[in-house]
Amino acid sequence: MAKMVLLAQYLALNGTDLSDYTRKGELTVEVEDKDVTTYGSLGWKAVLGGLKSGELACEFLQDVAATKIDSIMWPLLGTVVTFEVRADSGAVSTSNPKYTGSVLIKGWNPIEGGVGDEASVGVSFPTSGAVTRATA
Repeated sequence: MAKMVLLAQYLALNGTDLSDYTRKGELTVEVEDKDVTTYGSLGWKAVLGGLKSGELACEFLQDVAATKIDSIMWPLLGTVVTFEVRADSGAVSTSNPKYTGSVLIKGWNPIEGGVGDEASVGVSFPTSGAVTRATA
């Protein structure tokens, strides 16, 4: 089994490559489980998949200078924008698939941390619509 260490993850929001600010990017997707158990299930729970959803959780190193991460993210607050994430910033391939879709920028934390902390921003955005995986 191959193993990997994330060294050059790629993350873009609204078509802007934010990899230089990104410290963590986590895309999770899930399907609701709907209970369809009947007496005919003979005491075993039966489930079917329901609605799919996802979330893109990110941690950025903050920069409030003009044209930097804060000025990029602030105008997106409350909008649905596209995203793309890859395990590596290299070309999309069968060993480096890209995941794309749209997310709602539902929050932004311009100032976060305590005395002596690096200025970072932890946020999570719910997906809106389908998330796709591509290898080309």
